[in-house]
Amino acid sequence: MAIPRAAYPAPFNTTRASHVVLTVQDLGASRAFYVDALGFAVSDEDAGTLYLRGMEEACHHSLVLKRAKEAPMCERVGLRVYTEDDLEKAKAYFDRANLPAQWVEVPHQGRTLQVSDAVGTPLEFCATMETRPRLVVQFPQHKGACPLRIDHMQILCPDVQKACEFYSALGFRLSEFIAVDNSDELLFVFLQRKGNPHDIVFANAAGPRFHHAAFSVPDAAHILKACDIAGSFGYGGNLEFGPGRHGPGHALFGYFRDPDGHRIEVFNTHYQMMDIENEPVRWNLSYMRNRPWGFPPRRTWFEEASRFPGVAPREPAKKGNPLTLERFLAGDGT
Repeated sequence: MAIPRAAYPAPFNTTRASHVVLTVQDLGASRAFYVDALGFAVSDEDAGTLYLRGMEEACHHSLVLKRAKEAPMCERVGLRVYTEDDLEKAKAYFDRANLPAQWVEVPHQGRTLQVSDAVGTPLEFCATMETRPRLVVQFPQHKGACPLRIDHMQILCPDVQKACEFYSALGFRLSEFIAVDNSDELLFVFLQRKGNPHDIVFANAAGPRFHHAAFSVPDAAHILKACDIAGSFGYGGNLEFGPGRHGPGHALFGYFRDPDGHRIEVFNTHYQMMDIENEPVRWNLSYMRNRPWGFPPRRTWFEEASRFPGVAPREPAKKGNPLTLERFLAGDGT
């Protein structure tokens, strides 16, 4: 299989990861976790919805939490395009690709286009959103991890090659990838439009399912501070993985599970990846078993994720056998 190349020019101008919409069972519990412990800012709230953003974000929301009686899910993930004309081009592109796309009204967003990608991930695109004052220098309002802005989302899917081909055709650039040794069999792909390593990531597993949304923080100390404050609020057990450092992307990180089981990453230290001569960085699967420091993730990090409504997860053709924390502690490092 060939490594896909980004289409240039892109059929329409996607600019970045924008927002994630999650359903939760108790908005009060979610508010305590995201606002009081992690430090997100509230843009708006009502009896059924909580709209959150980071300290650097002027756009109304990057994380939307909706109360629902059913099992918690991820409704969809959002991407921004540059202009209204790009939305029209997107609609025409998806129509030609036989991917049903529809215009919808979404609170606090401009005209919004909803569609599912080639592996079934529910997406929405918008060009505009209401704004609120940036809080980046409003230091009395900084607390917890002090999330600054949304950076990327990760999706588990059964066909990483197909996902990579779909987003490459939209002009997304492959910054890094993990492949089976001595082959181009893709297991993880890190795809970007905004000029750092990724806006959306796909990993080989049953899916499509939502793995996590990642928010940047000012520095490594804020990751540790997030752990301390989360622990003081009784969320110490919600730290699933980290603090640690990734190989791909090189970011320092911590992964938390919220009260409904959704996964949030706080991280820093991304690099630029925008010049035309920048080629994707390859990581062999065997190398990923040799962490420079720190422990591997728990089994849950590889296997558990949030469902999308009405989307039945499909198993990949080849199931992985990653080195989990449980296997590592049992002495099985193969």
